[in-house]
Amino acid sequence: MELRQLRYFVAIVDHGSLSRAARVLHIVQPALTQQLQLLEQELDVQLLHRSAQGMLATDAGKIFYEHAQAILKQVGDAKSAVTQSALRPTGTVALGIPQSVSGALALPLLMAVREKYPEISLQLTEELSGNLIEQLKSGRINLAVLFDDGQLSSFAVKPMIEEQMMYITRAKSQFAHKGKSIRLEQATQAPLILPGFQHGVRPRIEGLMRSAGLSINDVIDINSVAILKSALLADMGATILPVAPLMAEIERGDMVALPISDHVISRTVVLCASKNIPLTNAAHAVEKLVLEVAQTLCASEKWLGTSSLM
Repeated sequence: MELRQLRYFVAIVDHGSLSRAARVLHIVQPALTQQLQLLEQELDVQLLHRSAQGMLATDAGKIFYEHAQAILKQVGDAKSAVTQSALRPTGTVALGIPQSVSGALALPLLMAVREKYPEISLQLTEELSGNLIEQLKSGRINLAVLFDDGQLSSFAVKPMIEEQMMYITRAKSQFAHKGKSIRLEQATQAPLILPGFQHGVRPRIEGLMRSAGLSINDVIDINSVAILKSALLADMGATILPVAPLMAEIERGDMVALPISDHVISRTVVLCASKNIPLTNAAHAVEKLVLEVAQTLCASEKWLGTSSLM
C-alpha cells in the first residue's frame, strides 16, 4: 500500500468522481482507476461503487476513508515538524470545538491566529464532544476543546475555564423571572428545552436535579443549537445552558440569562492533545494561543459566566 494510493482514494471520495479526482491530481483517469483497483485487491474489499450521484464509498470504504485521512494528516504533520521554524511556525492545524463553545471562542481565535501567525492555516471543526474525541484519538485533528468529565486520561489535558450554566429565556418571555437570579426549583416550573443525553450538559443537569430532590416535568429534547435557539425565541420554554452558544442573542437583548442562586451548575472546559502523536510547532503555537484567547475572553467578561483556571 502506497501513500499515493491513499491520496488518490481520498480525492475520489471527496470529489465523487474519477474524472474530477484525476483532474485535481493531475494524472490520467486510467492510471487513477488502476491504482484504485490495486488498492482494493490488496485490501480484498470493494471501497467504492458507482451510483447516479457518482462514485460513493461503500461501508468498508467509509471506514478506510477515515483512516486514510488520519494517515495523510500525520504524514503532513511529520513533514512540517522537521521543516518549520519555531519562530515562524507554518502549516495546517486542525482544532475541534464543541457546538456549545464555538459561539464564544471560534471567531476570536480565528482572528488571533490570522493576526499573530498568518502562515498557519487553522482548520476549525465544530462537532459533538464524542465525535471530537474519536477524531483526536485517530489523529484527524491536532487539538480539541473538550469538557472534563473524568474520562480524558488518554489525552494531554490543559484546563482552560470553569463555565457556569444559567437559566435562559427569550426577552420578555412568559417564562422570564423578574429577579437578578433564580432558584433551581423555580427554573423547573417552566418547560425546559434541553440537549439530549448524548451531550455532557444534560446528564449534569439531571444529576443535580435528582440530588436536590427535584424533577423536570416538561422537557423538549433538541440536539441542534440552531433549532434550540428558534424554540427559545418562539417562547416554547426556557433552557439551562452555558451562555456561549446563545451569546449573540443575549448581547443583542433577544434573550436574558440569569444565574441559578442556590446551586452551582458548571462544567470544566479543557484543551486536549494526543499523548501519542507529537504536536508540530504550528500546533504548539495554536495550543498556546487558544489558552491566551480563552483567558482574555474570560477576564474581559466577553465569555459570560466563566472563571479562568489558568
